[in-house]
Amino acid sequence: MIPRERVLKALNFRPTDRVPKDLGGMRSTGVSAFLYPKLRAALGLPLGLPKVHDVGQMLALVDSDVLNALRCDVVTVESGEITNAFDQPELWKHYDFGGRLPALVRNPGGYRAEQDGTLVYEDRLRMPSASYVFDSEHAGQPLVLDGDLPTPDPKEVRKWQETRLLRDEQITRIRDFCQRVREATDRAILFMGPTSLGICIHGYGGLAVFPCLCLLKPDLVHELHSICLEVSLKNVRALLPEIRDYVDIVGIDSDDWGNQNSLMAPPRVFRDLFLPYRKRHNEEIHRVAPHVKTFLHSCGALYDILDMLIESGTDILNPVQWSAGGHSAREWKDKCKGRMTLWGGGVNAQKTLPLGSVEDVEGEVEETVSVLKQDGGYVFANTHNLLAEISPEKVIAMYRAAELA
Repeated sequence: MIPRERVLKALNFRPTDRVPKDLGGMRSTGVSAFLYPKLRAALGLPLGLPKVHDVGQMLALVDSDVLNALRCDVVTVESGEITNAFDQPELWKHYDFGGRLPALVRNPGGYRAEQDGTLVYEDRLRMPSASYVFDSEHAGQPLVLDGDLPTPDPKEVRKWQETRLLRDEQITRIRDFCQRVREATDRAILFMGPTSLGICIHGYGGLAVFPCLCLLKPDLVHELHSICLEVSLKNVRALLPEIRDYVDIVGIDSDDWGNQNSLMAPPRVFRDLFLPYRKRHNEEIHRVAPHVKTFLHSCGALYDILDMLIESGTDILNPVQWSAGGHSAREWKDKCKGRMTLWGGGVNAQKTLPLGSVEDVEGEVEETVSVLKQDGGYVFANTHNLLAEISPEKVIAMYRAAELA
């Protein structure tokens, strides 16, 4: 099978010659730019410079020779601008991150160094000299829970949402780019961009605030989500007819509904305030582009809303954090089998991958993948990104063990 065929058969719950694999198809299945040169060296590939396409998480855009070496089946398209299906040397400029990492970036002028070695990006994000990622206070979300909760103004939200509406020239540019990607690769194409719905449990006001607003002001949340849906449906109807022949999967949101032990809000909040909008969004994508699959990223202990995610029409769920919430990979698979593809979850990324031996990693990957791949509906990846501290030998062991499961 060619890689695209392998992925599409898996997404349609049909037999494949082996488990399809992803590394870097989107910004939660990627690899740290600090780890990436070590991985290339361990694979026996020329060093090269990592292309940092996600500054906050410091992720490297995964080159095609790495995809080949690990036998991966997916390429990314980010907003019709960035891909790893072919080289784009015109996009990338040298930057060495304070001497710590010779790399390529989009905007070297956006960085500045402080006296203690801390790097600041666009006066928002900070990376201390001992860190491997950029961050901001409370991840940029205000932690304000006393007094009146900050409440968004729907009129202002509408104004902002309408800036997301695609213009004709944007649609043309995205279409032409996706066509070029399709002609350049036989891998499945995961499109991340303006097809998203734009709602999430850590939305307006941040994770400390928005779940409270969902409980206290549900009518307001309905209004906000209605505005998001209205804009998103316009983009879906305008863009997807132009790119549906060139992409296989579209990202519909990053909405981290789970934490380590439970959901971020009661299941009834998802059913009342999220499910109707997600269902309508998925329905429209499937109407306009019947062969395109929808991809939702949502971290954490989601077991108690898996049925509702399936009811919403979501085709693919990532990152499959089965280790959160006291349920097993088997329980997740039994819940989703034949109804929703699981993408990720190949190894416990908080315990086994960082703390176990290479043999521990191989054993858990083989055991987990043998469960998740049953009856199709599975694409292998780590449970979220491969962090800087992970040894390249473990990464290689993961991807090779997935084929033995």
